[in-house]
Amino acid sequence: MAETGHHTLQPYHALPLTLNPLQCIVMSICGGMKVEYRVLKGRINSVGFQPDERLIPFLELAGFESAALIRTFNLRYDLISALVERWRPETYTFHLPCGECTITLEDIVLQLGLPIDGNAVTDVSLISRPARLCYDLLGRSLSEGKFATLRFSWLKANFEHLPSTGTELEVMQAARAYIMHLIGSVLMTDTHGSDVHLMYLPLLSDLHNTRSYSWGSAVLAILYRKLCRTTDPSVVDIGGCLILLQSWALYRMPFLMEHESRYREVIHDSDIPSND
Repeated sequence: MAETGHHTLQPYHALPLTLNPLQCIVMSICGGMKVEYRVLKGRINSVGFQPDERLIPFLELAGFESAALIRTFNLRYDLISALVERWRPETYTFHLPCGECTITLEDIVLQLGLPIDGNAVTDVSLISRPARLCYDLLGRSLSEGKFATLRFSWLKANFEHLPSTGTELEVMQAARAYIMHLIGSVLMTDTHGSDVHLMYLPLLSDLHNTRSYSWGSAVLAILYRKLCRTTDPSVVDIGGCLILLQSWALYRMPFLMEHESRYREVIHDSDIPSND
């Protein structure tokens, strides 16, 4: 009988399992019988362009260098959807036959390199002059009126290409814009997938101080929240840092990599033969 308990899932060879790897994942997802599963969809999984090399020192200063250098890759929504079916909101863990496991702050550091110590990333309750804030920190504004989000299309159009004669101030402004784009499209995505909330921008005003916030904790908390939301069978999309969720699963359960070409068959067919 497989050992149970609440622990961080280690790479497969370290798990005290009696089940064959394929049996473990099949039983984890299907519970030993064939069922029809929804396949959830997300919106964005990359910024869409790499940062100018002049931004790198400022991204490093702010604690976002590793996350900013993540390369785009395809999300496997069958894998993500299967994991959601095993998520239990009352414990914030995945319930598998081999025990309970979950994504931790250790995984945040390992996969994303974000700070996990320091001040909490909290909402700014009121931004009374959003245009002024954007002019001060980005050098330009989306609008002169009231607004609460920045569109990714606007960030890309205004900050993807930095002039060769750009000053240090302009480079810092572009770095803030890239971090905002990264937060909204990769790290803390919602199901709209078209903009990022302005509440994060004040935390980027002093890039020396930005890394004093526990961005990793915020990313993990939002992912937990989105996973809990998707336990409702009527939900058809998912937000949060899906790159983290997928890379965690493939790192902690590396046997999944061996079956990429037939992954859907593996996780949905409870009659798949033993791999012995």
